[in-house]
Parts: sequence; structure tokens; C-alpha cells
Amino acid sequence: MKHTIRQVFRSGKFVVGFCIFMFILLTVFLYPLFAKDAPLTIVGQGTFFPPGIYVNVYDSLSSPKYILKLDDAAAKRMASKMSEEDRLAIKEWLVGYGIPENEIDTTDTEKLLGQWVNNYDSKQKIPGMTNAKRNYYIRLNNSLEGILATEGAIIAAQNADTGTLEEADTVKQTDYVNVREVPNVRLLVLGTDNFGRDVLTELVSATGTSLIIGLVAGLIATTIGLILGLLAGYMGGVVDDVIMFFTNILTVIPSFVLLILISLSIGQDKRGPITIAVVIGLTFWVWTARAVRSQVFSLRNRDHVNLSKLSGHPLPRIILLDILPFIASYVFMALILQISAAVLAEAALSIIGLGPRTTETPTLGLMMNWAMIYQAQIMGKWWAYLPVIITIALISFSLNLMNTGLDQVYNPALRE
Repeated sequence: MKHTIRQVFRSGKFVVGFCIFMFILLTVFLYPLFAKDAPLTIVGQGTFFPPGIYVNVYDSLSSPKYILKLDDAAAKRMASKMSEEDRLAIKEWLVGYGIPENEIDTTDTEKLLGQWVNNYDSKQKIPGMTNAKRNYYIRLNNSLEGILATEGAIIAAQNADTGTLEEADTVKQTDYVNVREVPNVRLLVLGTDNFGRDVLTELVSATGTSLIIGLVAGLIATTIGLILGLLAGYMGGVVDDVIMFFTNILTVIPSFVLLILISLSIGQDKRGPITIAVVIGLTFWVWTARAVRSQVFSLRNRDHVNLSKLSGHPLPRIILLDILPFIASYVFMALILQISAAVLAEAALSIIGLGPRTTETPTLGLMMNWAMIYQAQIMGKWWAYLPVIITIALISFSLNLMNTGLDQVYNPALRE
């Protein structure tokens, strides 16, 4: 046993796959120890907050202020308020107004804004400009109003006696606060999803749930395939014909189509993660059964098996002690592939809306489904779907890499 384990961990592919998979498992187990919120807790009032550190504005006003004079602060402030689309639109208006195109530099924010402020007039009629475009420029001008101002922002408070607003404080453009001195700060490494939920917390929980689905489905599919394959391969005859008859029928029907039909018949309210895992397991055992059957065919007439038959040993003992140990490594590799296939099947099933119910536990497939429904990929909100795709790919890649490494160890034809 020790020699076998030593051989397995000498396989570079197995070690790499094992390390990736263990990193995923450790993250799933350790992250909840530090995360305070439940996976589906709504932390943001709005959709698709971008990744970053969020500082409470109200608390920052009362935090100690420090004066920093950074040369590029004003340029960065102006650049952050103007998208590339806005810059090109400003250039288009200025050219239509009569300013030579070679005098307009969209990369020089301060110069571009100066030209805009000095020349823009909402009443000016530019040839070929539609009414919708004119309204766009009006909105753009309003959003840029005061962007070149150098004075600070005034904080007003209501006078308790007169009820009028009075100046309470001024926030200068050179005022900074230390984020560590602000009481309420929230780090959103992957931002929020369409419901305003922390994507990282949701992703870790979804990964754990999908792995549980994969493990349960893999165990069910491997167990069914192993039992039927052992019986068909060893007993042969009528038993083999009956088992292969049903196996061939299920082979003709694509497993995923069968999975869709069964999921539809169950109904969303009854589709929990374990239910989906059981359904996947009951539909994905076919190739395992056929593979195990072919392995048993090559073992059933070996000398040690014939000797066991002549000794009068019962069928269960022959299968469990004389055949199963010789295909145990193959069965373990089949289990790894079944887990990977089940994770992918759950993701595909959930994407089309036939996965577990959506109100209790997130899965990787459900996160993809939510992102697609709210068009995250169209709006460029990559943090809502790209980490999920990467996680699914890493799980599948690590498990298949482990399987390849084991195949190199146990398969004489591939052994180095």
C-alpha cells in the first residue's frame, strides 16, 4: 500500500491536480470561518457592484483628515468621471462646432474639458445632430458641471432653532482619510451579483454545494455501474444479456436528455441539491457499468478465480475478494471522472433553469443562471460569471489531471 501511494505521488500530473483540488477544498472549508454573512445575504442595495474596497461615506466625514497634495489627483478625478464614449462624443461635438480635429486630444482630460466648457452651448445647432443626441449632450454637460472646480465641498447642517441649513464643515479636495480609521469598511473581492450579494462568499458556498452534488452523484453512479458491471461480466449468459439490454437502451438515449426529462418531472419545489445529485447518479452509471464489465471479462477465467470456484467459495466472496481488488484502482479512477461529470452536469442543468431550487443554497450552475438572466455578460459585469467559469474549469481540470496521473501509474501501457 505504501509503495502504491509513493508511486501515485511521484506522478507529476496527479500531484498538480491533487494540489489544485485540495486548494479548492481548503478554501471551501476555511473561508466560512472568516466570512460573517450567509451566502445569500444581500449586502448591497443595487446590482453588480464592481470589485473593490467600500468605505462608508458618512463615517469617513467624521474620521481624522489628512492633507495630501498629489500632482495627478485632479487629473485622475476628472478622468474617472469621463468614459471613453464621453470623450469621443465631446470630440464629435467640438468638430461639428468648428474646432479643428487636430487640436482636440481626447487623452488630455484637462484640455478637453477646457475646450468643452469654453465652447459648449446647448442652444447651438450642430448639422446632422438628432434630438436624442442633443439631449445626451445636455445630460453629459450636467454631469461634468463643476468638474474643473478647485474649491471644496460644503457640508451643511440644519439649525435646530431656525430650521435653515448652515455651513457645518468643508471637505477640501486635498483632504484624505485613512481607510483603517473608518469604522465601516467592506472588502468585496469579487463585487456583488445581480441581487447585491457578495460574489466571493456566494462562490465559495456554491463550490462546496456543487462538490457535494458531484460526490453524491459520483458515488451513486459508480456503485450502480460497479454492481451491474461485476454481475454482467462475471455471470455472463442471461444475466449479462438482461443487464446489457437496459444498458444499451440508456446508451442510445443521451444521459443529459434523460436528466432534463427527469428534472422536469420532479418540479422546482422538490429539486434540492441532494435530489439533483441522486438524479444525476441514476442517469450517469452506464459507461461505468460497460467499462467494469469489460474488465471483469478479462479476470473471471484467471487461475486464482478458477481455484476459488473449485474450492466452493460463494459468488459474493469470489467477486469481493478475487475480482474486485484487481479493478479497485480502475473503479477509483471511474469515481473521479463521475464526480467531474456530475459537477459539469449540475452546472449545465442549472444554466437552463432545471437545477436545484434557487431560494436556499447556491450552486455554480445557479450562479451562471443568475448572471445570464440579468445579462451580466452583455453589460460587461465579468465578476458575476467569470470566477464561476474558472472554478468549474479548475474542478474539472484538477480531477481529470488526477485521473490521468493514476492511469499512468496503474496502466502498464502508459507506465514510464
